[in-house]
Amino acid sequence: MTTVATHAAGLPAHRQRDAALFALVAMVATVGGALALQHLGGYIPCKLCLEQRTPYYIGIPLMALAFLSASFRLPAVIARVLLLAGGLLMAWGFYLGVYHAGVEWAWWPGPTDCGAVSGSVDTGGKGVLDALNAVVPPSCDQAALRIFGLSLAGWNAIATLVIGGVAFWGAAQKA
Repeated sequence: MTTVATHAAGLPAHRQRDAALFALVAMVATVGGALALQHLGGYIPCKLCLEQRTPYYIGIPLMALAFLSASFRLPAVIARVLLLAGGLLMAWGFYLGVYHAGVEWAWWPGPTDCGAVSGSVDTGGKGVLDALNAVVPPSCDQAALRIFGLSLAGWNAIATLVIGGVAFWGAAQKA
């Protein structure tokens, strides 16, 4: 027979599991959407776009571990630390998204090595693969796509804010 105390004792692990699952799915969906735009939509990401993916690449396995930790009821501190790390990664991602959006809106300068390709690329009679090192990615100060007025960098800032908030909330749950 279960008691209210038994359910209450399992509640933080349940919340940590749910927070980790949300963060994991949201991270996979966000970076998966960016990769789909790149590979299926022909979108070429700039240097800052690629940099914004790093917190996701690190965070996805951490959130998977947090989810498994909470699901298998390992010591709650493990899931808490992993969720905290995920929240910190999303805080870093938020900074990167705001920085890139600010560059696009010309609020501050972007990196000097983030230039645009103008015109076609001359391969010098060689194949495209030989010319790849000469191709410069798109400019960081031009939004490739705006949805409801926000660039993908702006939407990334919102996504990281939400995901980070959930991860921090899950980390704050006491065992």
